[in-house]
Amino acid sequence: MAENNNPNNTSSDEIDLGQLLNMVRLGLRNVFGAFLRTYGFLRKNIFILAALVAVGLLMGYGLNQVVTKRLKTEVIVKPNLESKNYLYDVINEIQANIEAEDSAFFGNMGIDVENLKRFEVLIEPVGVRADNLEDEMKYLELLQSFENTGIISDIVREEILDKSSLNQRITFFYKDAQIGRDYARKLMDYINSNEYYNGLVEVQRANARNRIEEDKALLKQVDAIIENYSKTMSQENKLSVNETFVLDNQERVNITGLFDLKNTLIRDIEKKNMELTKNTEAIKVINFGNTQQVQKAFFSENIVLIPLILIALFLVISAIRNLNNLDDGTRP
Repeated sequence: MAENNNPNNTSSDEIDLGQLLNMVRLGLRNVFGAFLRTYGFLRKNIFILAALVAVGLLMGYGLNQVVTKRLKTEVIVKPNLESKNYLYDVINEIQANIEAEDSAFFGNMGIDVENLKRFEVLIEPVGVRADNLEDEMKYLELLQSFENTGIISDIVREEILDKSSLNQRITFFYKDAQIGRDYARKLMDYINSNEYYNGLVEVQRANARNRIEEDKALLKQVDAIIENYSKTMSQENKLSVNETFVLDNQERVNITGLFDLKNTLIRDIEKKNMELTKNTEAIKVINFGNTQQVQKAFFSENIVLIPLILIALFLVISAIRNLNNLDDGTRP
């Protein structure tokens, strides 16, 4: 019986292999046929397609010349004194009044609502570092693990302020270069006209100036003590083992501590001078950009989009016509 089954199995395998070859041959024939039909269609309609492309390019170029170019100015700002939420609120207020064409709101700034057509104000963070947030948190944790000294505390404070008060980009969109840029400056003046934050800025600057004067006075005293020490050492020509010396009718003074105090005062003066430079406004303008044209994506340009639309319409009409011919029993 085994001998009788072997021929049947061989015949079955040959039939399956033959069917597989026929399927592959049929698939290749269909692919080649589709290629020939596509080639024939393109060859038959090459002049129509070329004409559509030429007409589309001309129409797109004409529309680009007619349509007014949109311009913009980007202003990079840094919110001070926890004014970031206020900044977002006032930008939303301005944009809402633009859409409402509130002449009373803009009249106080010397802005004509008739010139606010296509004017828009947007705000977004600059340089958001979400991808590096985990590494930055590890860095802060590493700083906190050190001894709780004044220097480490200042570094942690500056890093936290830097992460929580990112620079912001305010973008003004408009169609007229001269008017748009002028209105952008007036709106920035309005943003920085908040009385509450202006008062905080003045208080902070006054405190910084007082701190600088006090540090300078104390620094003079430290310099006088160090100078007295130098004179004393030049006379005695020796240094005590514990690096201390005795002033007239006073307790011992640690000379190393005096130098550390002097360096601390100098750093504090430098820091306060930097604050006076940075904190002149609640919303510090870092860069007021020049007027530039809004760049559009390549496929959104009329000169490319219109030819593609015309070709797509032609292909759809041709496909519908071929389907109708098939329904009528005729060859396309």
